[in-house]
Amino acid sequence: MTGWIASAWRLARGGQDAPGAAESSPRRSAAETAATCASGQSRLGAKTSYDARRDAIEAEAQRLVATYADTILRVSYTYLHSTQDAEDICQDVLLKTLRHADGFDSAEHERAWVVRTAINAAKDLLRRQEVRSTIALDDIPEPTAPHHASERAIEARDARVLQSVMALPLEYREAIYLHYYEGYSIKQIAEMVHASESAVATRLSRGRSKLRPILEGVHHELDV
Repeated sequence: MTGWIASAWRLARGGQDAPGAAESSPRRSAAETAATCASGQSRLGAKTSYDARRDAIEAEAQRLVATYADTILRVSYTYLHSTQDAEDICQDVLLKTLRHADGFDSAEHERAWVVRTAINAAKDLLRRQEVRSTIALDDIPEPTAPHHASERAIEARDARVLQSVMALPLEYREAIYLHYYEGYSIKQIAEMVHASESAVATRLSRGRSKLRPILEGVHHELDV
């Protein structure tokens, strides 16, 4: 995932290379030597500024990866059912967010913008695809740390529920995933997917109805 940071830095610096060291030449006058020293100091200052800018961009890129990469991947996968496509969208959305970093009023505004951008990118890709590939959720790496039996049972239950959600028609799984897994309200989802609040509420209700037979006997927050 961090390979995209170099691309972000190249875009941010506008294709300019780092200031280099001043060239030296033999037998310079005092005035020329003074001018060269001044130029060298100027270039040193430019290089220091360049390094500081690079470090700031890299730090912000790392923050975005740590904060949003998993969310973008899961939101994209909800639409695409393709791990590779979700990873491509994740990199694109992270780059867009990095370029848009100064345009957010709050952390909530930033997160909503990231999720909405991921949704739009996924939908655009779906429209361009003639055939959509499907990848089982089992292809997503599982944690390797040992777990107690009860923890494994809970994870297995949640995995079955999530797989059932992913098998729903797009408009239902979109609403259910954003509401139950990302924690967005009906009003927020309506704004993200460009639908009315009543339409989102209906999709949630119908999606839960379709899941009811699957969830019979399973205690989960989607129980109705």
